[in-house]
Amino acid sequence: MSWRGSTTVSDRIFACLPYLLPLVEVFRFGIFLFRQFPPLGLLFLPLQPLIAIYFGVPFAGLIIFFALFLLVVRKENISHFIRFNTLQAILLDIVIFLFSILTQLIGIIPAGGFAIQTLYTTIFLGTIAAVVFSVIQSLMGRYAEIPAISEAAYMQLR
Repeated sequence: MSWRGSTTVSDRIFACLPYLLPLVEVFRFGIFLFRQFPPLGLLFLPLQPLIAIYFGVPFAGLIIFFALFLLVVRKENISHFIRFNTLQAILLDIVIFLFSILTQLIGIIPAGGFAIQTLYTTIFLGTIAAVVFSVIQSLMGRYAEIPAISEAAYMQLR
């Protein structure tokens, strides 16, 4: 859906960049999948410097979150397309954060390793699918429609 006007090539590229945040954040949920399929880890090799900085600097996620929200989403002079995709990436990151709290709570209960592995893999693959879908749609100049998350992003940007 591109109801806010046409998007330029630079808008499309800048709209894809915020999706690095949920991609880096969900990396830790792929640990069981990376153990079973080591070549899959090679796909994340270009992101290793970002992952090292993100998890090495204290409160890096919080700093990036506020920087994106205050410097991109709340600026009216930035294209709606870029602001929408940035907010959608932030909302995906919040969902991943909530899942990490949930998995910590479930990890306390001795439910067995298979359930945790399945939950981690599902979260990882679901987030990767959402990010890939959003990036492809952004590169095509379309608004990525992810149920509930896109609706929340639209409500915040009106």
